Amino acid sequence: MKIVHVAEAFAGGIVMFVKSLVENMPNDEHIIVHGERANVTRFTDIRKQFARTNARFVRWRSAQRSIRLTKDFAAFFELYKVLKRLKKQHQIDAVHLHSSKSGFIGRMVCKVLGINNVIYTPNGAPFLVGTNKMTNFLYKQLERLGNGFGGQVVCCSPSEQEEYEKAGIQAITINNGITFDRFNGLEMRPSSKKFCIVTSGRIINQKNPVLFNSIAQYFQEFKQFEFIWIGDGPERALLTSSNITITGWMPGEEVARLISSANVYLSTANFEGLPYAVLEALALRKPVLLTDSVGNRDLVKSCLNGDLFKHHSEAIVKLLQYFNNTSMLNIMGEFSALHGKESFNVNHTFTRYRQLYEGRSKEDDNYLVPALLN
Repeated sequence: MKIVHVAEAFAGGIVMFVKSLVENMPNDEHIIVHGERANVTRFTDIRKQFARTNARFVRWRSAQRSIRLTKDFAAFFELYKVLKRLKKQHQIDAVHLHSSKSGFIGRMVCKVLGINNVIYTPNGAPFLVGTNKMTNFLYKQLERLGNGFGGQVVCCSPSEQEEYEKAGIQAITINNGITFDRFNGLEMRPSSKKFCIVTSGRIINQKNPVLFNSIAQYFQEFKQFEFIWIGDGPERALLTSSNITITGWMPGEEVARLISSANVYLSTANFEGLPYAVLEALALRKPVLLTDSVGNRDLVKSCLNGDLFKHHSEAIVKLLQYFNNTSMLNIMGEFSALHGKESFNVNHTFTRYRQLYEGRSKEDDNYLVPALLN
């Protein structure tokens, strides 16, 4: 089978997502049509992560994140030429579109070319991104318009699917998943003498560094506490609290070791699709303290493996409770691993996507999804 992946934002979680599909479908050919965000990760560094020979890459040079009509028309015509050539060469059994810009332009192109087996994974609802209601309204209308071009919308968490259905867009859910066994043998007990709270990701508005900073500031006078942000980004200047360490970008193995040595994983994100960073924290047996937001709320199970919070004061109270009852954190961490293996195993993820690539009907997909979520 030949699957064409189209990704304007080929960085961060989307790279992990596509890489997982490629590695878990080794007998299929994957053609990755991609843009580049060199300010986040250079493609030469990303390419090294794809060691298998069943993936090849086609550069989508005119693709860019912001809405600019001239550049978007150029991106449309460039993608049209690429997919037309691949279709003529019988190189397309399915087209999988990743993120909102690829989803909108890609569905238009596939509609024009008569490519019917199209899957669109938003990896985070774009109409939750904006900082004001008008921006979110615009993105919602664009998602509705894009949906009219066809294709199956696949959300990566139940709460994301709920947001799409509220917008009048039919969707199904296939949870993101990871290989939980890959962390076997890694020391998963806190190693610092301080009580360490860690997060991982790009420092941008979506991750809400202001809220992270506000929580950390409360503990500035408590020398027993330390906060670590693994990553970097344009809003790092908002992390001003003296007890926050910003590590910058690190190799995956070092990230895993740092998270495993922490006491609690904290996410202050405004919204998520289904974050790989938190999934890895579950695999590393960490209790998780997450904002009660789309994508995050699917990762806490009955408060057994962590908690959700709406305001910074709630997060502070929870951290104090954890600090005063550190013995319960080990038990919560075990529940994290159990919940993750049951609900977010990569085998479920690629099996379900393979069914879509093979052209299973939407009715069959909606029937099968609940069985994987229970």
